[in-house]
Amino acid sequence: MSQGSNTIVPQGFRATGITAGLKESGSLDMAILAADGPCSAAGVYTTNRVCAAPVKWCRALTPSSDVRGVVINSGNANAATGAQGLADAKRTAEVAAGALGCRPEQVLVASTGVIGRLMAMDLIEPGVRKAVSGLAREPASFETAARAIMTTDTKPKIVSLSQDLGGRRFALLGLAKGAAMIGPRMATMLGFLLTDAPIAPADLQAILSRSVDRSFNCLSVEGHASTNDTVLLLSSGQGTPLSGDHLDEFTAMVRGACESLAQAIADDGEGSTHFITIDVEGCATEADARAIARSVADSPLVKTAIHGADPNWGRIVSAAGYAGVMFEEPDLSLTINGVVVYDRGAPTPFDAEALSRSIRARRPVDLRLSFRLGEAGVRFWTCDLTAEYIRLNADYTT
Repeated sequence: MSQGSNTIVPQGFRATGITAGLKESGSLDMAILAADGPCSAAGVYTTNRVCAAPVKWCRALTPSSDVRGVVINSGNANAATGAQGLADAKRTAEVAAGALGCRPEQVLVASTGVIGRLMAMDLIEPGVRKAVSGLAREPASFETAARAIMTTDTKPKIVSLSQDLGGRRFALLGLAKGAAMIGPRMATMLGFLLTDAPIAPADLQAILSRSVDRSFNCLSVEGHASTNDTVLLLSSGQGTPLSGDHLDEFTAMVRGACESLAQAIADDGEGSTHFITIDVEGCATEADARAIARSVADSPLVKTAIHGADPNWGRIVSAAGYAGVMFEEPDLSLTINGVVVYDRGAPTPFDAEALSRSIRARRPVDLRLSFRLGEAGVRFWTCDLTAEYIRLNADYTT
């Protein structure tokens, strides 16, 4: 993760974050990412059948070769708001387009916050105009934008990368928000990636879809897939689009950025005290490995055991057992923080007190489930489940 003086802004982009008045706290609550000219854009969105109005707006417009900006608000999800919500998302794009000097269809919209409340358009419209007037290229403007899209996040999430491709150096900047309502289909979260590498729109969409599948779709806080999940990738690059090995290198760059942001979301899970990495290996297919990892990650009993530094490995292997993947007990071995606790279907002696101390002493926890069924595997990220998480979500709207 990179911030401050290490943040590299891709050519052709500006950003800002402001207070429009949507949050009662008076915190930053609106961001705009803008391109100097038309750019390519790709999007991946929630699979929830109840999806927010901005998701519907963006889904109809991407992939595209003609996007000029993205308006993001926090404090209100504009989800489950019917026809008025769609009209408000469209109006937001219209106002931004007027200020940016483009068409509404060139502006994408994203929202995050409470579900089921109509947008305060009397705040949104002047807020958009104010934000556009403050657009800037400096890294600090993008960092402010990253703070403006936060809800219950405790910190902004930014990744900045650059790489030489074909004799030219290109940058990739990613912003994300998310700390709860995170489920692996996509996992509430928003992500925005900006690059000055020239990428054809079709390639951009394929790259983003693959990268999301191995990052944000391998992420869970409590398994609740949001109504608003959106990840957008915009390219301002001009000239001949990257191809061949250079396109492969760019693909790896995007995946790396998405993985960093996904890990940052899991590490910032509401009320969490542990960041958990789950490696599942030796499965017949990646789908099988993913199903097992998700089952373990979403188990409240596994998550609470880790919160209590209890090396209760039975909860982990039983969660693997109900994932819907066919295997026999001798096919599975399990290590926790590198300690073998279950070997080929049978318990193995280990120092439970020492392992408990190792869990309690460090925030990262590593679970490795090893099978003898094939060569496929997956890495998945989650966090523990705490009383603070329950408090935060019990009091969210009251």
